[in-house]
Amino acid sequence: MKRKLLFPVMLIVLSVFAFSSCNDSNDDLGEGGGAKPEVPVPATTLEAAALANAVYGPLQTLSSSYSFLIESATEATISFEEADDTKDGPQVSILELEKSNWYPIKIFNRLYTSIVAANTAIEGIGAAPVSDQLKQSDKDLLIARAQFIRGYNYFQLVQLFGEIPLIVRTDATDTEKETRKSVDEVYAQIVSDLNVAIPNLPEWEAKKSDPSQLAAKTILAKVYLTWGQKPLTQDEVEAIKYGKADPVKPAVDTEKLQKAKEYADAVINSGKYTLLPDFNNIWGVRNENNAEVIFSIYHEGDGIDIQGNHQTHCGYTWPKFPRTDPHISYADISYENALPDGDARKPYSYTTRVEHIDGTIDTLTWPLSIVRPGKWIHRTTTGLSEETQPNDIDHIDFRFGEVYLIKAEAQFFLGSEDKGLAAINTLRARAHVPALTAVALQDLYNEWGYELAFEQKHWLNLVRWRTLLSSFNKIKSFEYYKDAYNNQAAFEALPGADKTRFAFYARIYKHLHAKIKNIDGHYYRFPIPLSESYNELGVVGQNPGY
Repeated sequence: MKRKLLFPVMLIVLSVFAFSSCNDSNDDLGEGGGAKPEVPVPATTLEAAALANAVYGPLQTLSSSYSFLIESATEATISFEEADDTKDGPQVSILELEKSNWYPIKIFNRLYTSIVAANTAIEGIGAAPVSDQLKQSDKDLLIARAQFIRGYNYFQLVQLFGEIPLIVRTDATDTEKETRKSVDEVYAQIVSDLNVAIPNLPEWEAKKSDPSQLAAKTILAKVYLTWGQKPLTQDEVEAIKYGKADPVKPAVDTEKLQKAKEYADAVINSGKYTLLPDFNNIWGVRNENNAEVIFSIYHEGDGIDIQGNHQTHCGYTWPKFPRTDPHISYADISYENALPDGDARKPYSYTTRVEHIDGTIDTLTWPLSIVRPGKWIHRTTTGLSEETQPNDIDHIDFRFGEVYLIKAEAQFFLGSEDKGLAAINTLRARAHVPALTAVALQDLYNEWGYELAFEQKHWLNLVRWRTLLSSFNKIKSFEYYKDAYNNQAAFEALPGADKTRFAFYARIYKHLHAKIKNIDGHYYRFPIPLSESYNELGVVGQNPGY
């Protein structure tokens, strides 16, 4: 049974600091201009914790939403979230994305809602007097947690949207909320927030949704890995916005990549985390807070959280109804063969068959359906699917396996030591596949995909590596890209075809062809979106191509 939060998120706190309109036509990032907004000053630890915990509610609503940008806007997955391809999920899948799409709207606005809550907590708790009911050590811890989340949120934002406003005070001016800061300025703020938080956080937390020093160092490792490979600027995206060729990858910033390696080593050498011997034991509610998880977003489920974690629901729509179109799934049957049969990561990463407790079997492959991500399917200890698939599973943001990949990538691009060989082979040993004798660039890229399949990393990786556009070329070799899947007679002539499933496979064909047609350089960014009330946010300048 899940342990409930000691201090639950207070919706009343969030409602005070949510996005609000500064005039009749525009929404903006928090209350703008004029008098300094009143910041609540807590008198007790309970009140201070309520302020600090307000940062988490908006993040709970994003646990599954990230998949619709970071996975669906790639070659690897498709979204049939709605029957109509003009709806939000399918629009991302076919790369007809606009600033009015719900997923960038939701992610951008909720991250800033959490940032505004963090600013409020930092200032309000900082102004609170120390007393028997609110100790200095409690103040320091809660402020550090808010700083950690603010840095984490800005890291998500800068990766997805590029240059963004930096709002680090409750009384930010309209100009500050409208002005997009450079990528380097945003990364500097992220590093500052995490470093300021570290001294007042515990080294390690058993409850992985509570920030810790090692969680902050893990994020810093990923921050420096990304920053060190020189993220594209607005001008660089403008130059390629309608092109089909990836931008040239520049020389890396060796100082930043060295920091990425050092932070990764600090986490690896801490002795606080382990790679679980059985890869499949990382997943599921009964395995939450296991020794491989570093940081997660806590979930109790719909009706308790602001929103439950729908990662299971979206990828496994619907149990015992395998003919139902999935909200999101892999794009082709070839993904069944992405890993060899002996690789321990394969059964849950690429799930083609699920057996239920009552003996019902879901076939999630040809000729009925399509391979699904299976990591979040609720299973018994013997691997059978639970009768219900609740959405109370914590969202794993960072786990120990990724730290090895961060280290390996930093070493590879630094050209140092073994170029990441030992780190990669550590993961391969756990997966029971042969060790590599050397690391080529494609080996590095592959291992990220093998280890972290459908863990909301794929688009971020492709953008960091500047291989987003070329990655779509593989679609032309996909089975379901073939014209036979768009012609009823040709489809029915395929070996084993179920003629009742023609419309399903024809829709996959349509999505794959749309991806090839629509992909271009402007998808190195997502659009600066509208507000949740579908008004302009007032942020100056749109990303190229939108």
